[in-house]
Amino acid sequence: MKKSALFIVSALVLVAIVLFIFQHQRKEITEEKINKEQVVSPDSTDELWYKKSIIYTLDVEVFKDSDHDGTCDFKGLISRLGYIDSLGADAIWLSPFQPTPNKDDGYDVSDYYQVDKRLGTLDDFTAFMQRAKALKMKVIMDLVVNHTSDQHPWFKEARSNKNSPYRPWYVWSKELPENYNVGMVFPGVQKTIWSYDSVANEFYYHRFYSFQPDLNSQYKPVRKEIKKIIKFWMDRGINGFRLDGVPFFIEIPQKTGEKFEHQYEMLTDMRHYVNSLDKDAIILGEANVLPDENKDFFGEHGDGMHMMFNFFVNQHLFYALATGKTDPLINALERTKEIPKNAEWGQFLRNHDEVDLGRLSEKEREEVYKKFGPEKNMQLYDRGIRRRLAPMMNNNKKQLQLAYSVLFSLPSTPVMRYGDELGMGDDLRLKERLSVRTPMQWNNTKNAGFTNNDKPVLPVINTGAFRYANINVSDEQADSSSFLNWTVKMVKLRKKCPEISFGQWDILDTGSEGILAIHYQWNNQHVITLHNFTEQKQEVTIRDKSLDNKTLRDMITAEYIQHSRDRQTVSLEGYGYKWFRVQ
Repeated sequence: MKKSALFIVSALVLVAIVLFIFQHQRKEITEEKINKEQVVSPDSTDELWYKKSIIYTLDVEVFKDSDHDGTCDFKGLISRLGYIDSLGADAIWLSPFQPTPNKDDGYDVSDYYQVDKRLGTLDDFTAFMQRAKALKMKVIMDLVVNHTSDQHPWFKEARSNKNSPYRPWYVWSKELPENYNVGMVFPGVQKTIWSYDSVANEFYYHRFYSFQPDLNSQYKPVRKEIKKIIKFWMDRGINGFRLDGVPFFIEIPQKTGEKFEHQYEMLTDMRHYVNSLDKDAIILGEANVLPDENKDFFGEHGDGMHMMFNFFVNQHLFYALATGKTDPLINALERTKEIPKNAEWGQFLRNHDEVDLGRLSEKEREEVYKKFGPEKNMQLYDRGIRRRLAPMMNNNKKQLQLAYSVLFSLPSTPVMRYGDELGMGDDLRLKERLSVRTPMQWNNTKNAGFTNNDKPVLPVINTGAFRYANINVSDEQADSSSFLNWTVKMVKLRKKCPEISFGQWDILDTGSEGILAIHYQWNNQHVITLHNFTEQKQEVTIRDKSLDNKTLRDMITAEYIQHSRDRQTVSLEGYGYKWFRVQ
């Protein structure tokens, strides 16, 4: 009997050892495969559509009003899809469009299964999706499931009844937690992350504003409901989701401390579910994290989120634009370089929020403030700038073009904010981030042509250099030298360079602190981009042995340069740029 038991135990131990070795070897093989196959093969580019896209982000509420009630809508958006298509954009990211009290511009959702009646109906949404599909455009929507509005029926029932099945959908505390006033998302404006509810007679958790109680995403019924929401919109044609506030969504809240444990497996689970419904659909995550954390969010084996915004590079890009110093930007690019081959960065200049400079040193941040946001009302949350790009740069066309040429040339998918293709301005009279969320400027008629109503949902910019009489689609389309027409040309240029979307890249050493030089290789093709972040003309030396005796063709001017054996010198004007194809 004892021998039999000993044999069984020994056998179980042996099986455990074999399984451990198998899993370990499998992991090593998988990692080796990912590392060896960093370059995407030409046969797989279609399934990785998000690597070669140009994403255009907009808020339906302020884009185009079809019924002139003052608020834009899906019918109005449908009427302007041709314009978005003319830009060369082939994917649209929609800000929240679901029912909302609108205390946080739609990021306080009160019903996940409807369209805000101000913006139209589900039928209008369906018509929009059909038109977008006809134009071969992908559509990504905001998925705001870290929190709900406090007016959501779930929260109303949870707070009113301790025995409600919705009570555990939120996070509660009978006593005021000791960390109630740390870790706010909006410091300087938001005061706490725990607030007392007089109906529930308890404190509830909210990483964002007090009217946005956090969902308890660790609770299985909540996760099940999130999958229902995902399926509901994917059944209506959605191609992916921009997942809001990812680090907060996957954290496990505690009543002490500020940094909480993250459940990264939630991202893998969501990815698998999304791709079980549509193998080509994606998750684009908002996660302002340090480079060492990237693998946790992308997944060690590329099974986390498909895309993330590269906030780390964005912040150092603004530092380079403000100072002319590119070394920190190059370092940021190098530190965010190693990602799974099926993953991609989403790179942007401006989005719907402030320019977040929180990852810069205090000295670096002050340098950017001094250049781009010197006045206190231009700054926000003790970390950022609440301005659009054109006014930050004093409408310096050469620097604006440099900034967007850099954006289109970086190893990532470009994300464009509506109106930035025109050089739209901001309205600092508006509260917090609303300053950069003003209505689209279509022409020089009443309210910039976006509505005829006397009371638009937000005021149109009608004074100063950026007033709609000066900056609008109609006038810029008719002007061959406009920033709009220049942007269209640059989008076309980017689309001619699959090397940037799918290839390997290296920084070229030019010996100049103010120059960013990148060499891309893919499918036996080579592209080199050069950017001068300084105001002064510079002679740039390209050193790359792989280019010996090759010809460089300027993709903008069509001029040819013969690369000598050791080096090639190229002249760049202040804020100048060059794109070369190697032949």
